[in-house]
Amino acid sequence: MSKKETTNSKEVRNQNYEAKKMNTSENLKKKKDKDLPWWVELLFVQVGLPDKLLIKILKAKKTSKDFIKNDIKSLIKFLFVIAALAYFYPVIKHAKSKLDCEAIAKNYIIKNKNTLGINNREIKMLSSNFCYGGEEIYEIENLKN
Repeated sequence: MSKKETTNSKEVRNQNYEAKKMNTSENLKKKKDKDLPWWVELLFVQVGLPDKLLIKILKAKKTSKDFIKNDIKSLIKFLFVIAALAYFYPVIKHAKSKLDCEAIAKNYIIKNKNTLGINNREIKMLSSNFCYGGEEIYEIENLKN
């Protein structure tokens, strides 16, 4: 009776092994039957880019996914800072250009106009007025050489 039990257990083992073997072969077929992504098909099959580049791209894709999963808070903070800078950049640029215009206009007034009776604050006011479209600068007499 022990002989029958041993042969039955061997048969069961063989059947289990064959079932597992069939499952793995089916899984391999499923993996092989998957279509390539369109960008792989286009760049590496049709155009003929080297396979080393594909390996590097896939590694970079994997590491970037891991980085996003692990460091999502720092990534959100970084994107917030970039968005804030992008939002305020036009305001800062406009203010800088206006300050530059006022400095140039002030230097022009001092060099080319008669500023004996005008103090420094009034020159600054006239230069900002000129930069914003005012014409009071033309009322000051030119220096006569």
